[in-house]
Amino acid sequence: MAKRQEQAAPDAVMTRIGQVVMLHHGGDREEARDRFLRLWAEIGEDGDPLHRCTLAHYMADTQDDPADELAWDLRALSAAEELTDERLAGHHGALAVRAFYPSLHLNLAADYVKLGRCEAARAHLHRARGAVGALGDDGYGHGVRAAIGRLERRLAGEGPTEGAPEPGPPDGPGGGRLGPPRQRP
Repeated sequence: MAKRQEQAAPDAVMTRIGQVVMLHHGGDREEARDRFLRLWAEIGEDGDPLHRCTLAHYMADTQDDPADELAWDLRALSAAEELTDERLAGHHGALAVRAFYPSLHLNLAADYVKLGRCEAARAHLHRARGAVGALGDDGYGHGVRAAIGRLERRLAGEGPTEGAPEPGPPDGPGGGRLGPPRQRP
């Protein structure tokens, strides 16, 4: 009984991450970045993998330098590799860790494109495409699949190739950004 109550209790760190995500989506990128850094200091490099994965995944979006964005996306992937389905079920019962990988690898592919490292981008894009079976048949899944297709076309020379990617909505499918829509915590 106590274990069930513990699982049902809200995760305060995930709530705080969600609040910072809303701050970022509201347009205060610098304040969001500062708050994420303070949360990261609390969580620590060896903290809960779900917290580290989620925070790093969103922290990447607040970066001005593509190399810093890549570093945070790599942290998110590393934390996801430590995450278990059991831990994730305590936060979001229907989601499996493997559902994180299409988005994580797509973000890394987009980072590498921004850095002009097309072969690394293609490798992560291949991993993203290989993992899409874990996504649901919903708006988020469709958005990630569409973003993979856009980046595949861009790398194949069919899409825009010059300059930085055009910004798109942070969570909406069909947007113009390179990366996937970020799923809210």
